[in-house]
Amino acid sequence: MAIKSTVYKAELVVSDMDRNYYATHNLVLAQHPSEPDRRLLARLIVFALFAHEQLEFGRGISNDEDPDLWRRDLTGAIEQWIELGQPDESRIRKACGRAQQVVVVSYSGNSAEVWWNKIASSVARSKNLMVIDLDPAPLDQASRLLQRTMRLSATIQDGDLHLSNDTDSIALTPMTRMQK
Repeated sequence: MAIKSTVYKAELVVSDMDRNYYATHNLVLAQHPSEPDRRLLARLIVFALFAHEQLEFGRGISNDEDPDLWRRDLTGAIEQWIELGQPDESRIRKACGRAQQVVVVSYSGNSAEVWWNKIASSVARSKNLMVIDLDPAPLDQASRLLQRTMRLSATIQDGDLHLSNDTDSIALTPMTRMQK
């Protein structure tokens, strides 16, 4: 019998002073049995960084066609495609052809440097690509915020993100590798 996904519910209050965006999002995150906590938290943090009324999670790591997060307009056209991890260059090029903006978020430390050195020259021509890195150490610390039902506050100012609950908090500064 297959192991089922673990479902997390989060009330995420986003105060993004850099974009002048303030909203509360009630999120349901399904953690695939093979998905580590670090990746689940990266999805939640990336949601906070790019929060929008129409931003939604893709169908998950078991589906290769969808991104991890995306924002579509009312016609279904993809405005923003957000991919986590280290996708290959063909997947990045495909996403750049389908969406107005593509964001790739790496969260694995040293292996991200190797991955980026391998693909940087081939994706440099992409006009709608942004690549950012999340430091894995704060993501590992953020695992103590992870509960089946969470109430989190994300404050973003001057590029820094502070994620907290009633008892704990972490600070994270995403590093931009490429932005066009």
